[in-house]
Amino acid sequence: MKIDLNGNLVCVRANEDVTSKRNLNYFMGISEKTAGTRHLSMNLVKIPPGGKAEPHYHDSFEAAIYILEGRVDNRYGEGLKKSIVTEKGDFLFIPPGVPHQPANLSDTEPALALICRSIASEEEPVIPYDPPGEAPEQKVSQL
Repeated sequence: MKIDLNGNLVCVRANEDVTSKRNLNYFMGISEKTAGTRHLSMNLVKIPPGGKAEPHYHDSFEAAIYILEGRVDNRYGEGLKKSIVTEKGDFLFIPPGVPHQPANLSDTEPALALICRSIASEEEPVIPYDPPGEAPEQKVSQL
């Protein structure tokens, strides 16, 4: 459902998750499609226990993440050799062009985060990243 911007507030209830291009579960929230946004989107993402996203980067947009539950190891940079661990209450900024791969550090509890992007589309244009020295895996885009 697309709603135009006529000075009305829009409420979106996240009630169904989808698997993203990065192999994570998303609850679609605010986007061009759901709320008529022009420059941003905001969704919930759930990383299952022991789960991790496919390595990727964003070519043309920024992302900001707020960790609601859990601890996440965010591998990033050339070869994914750098790391920053985020936990409940932390904010994380990801600039365009930075390869990254979030991984849930718990083997028993999911990690939950709110993610905002400077792009209105639900189908964000992510680019798979194969770290140097690793054989590329076959990737399947589901979103």
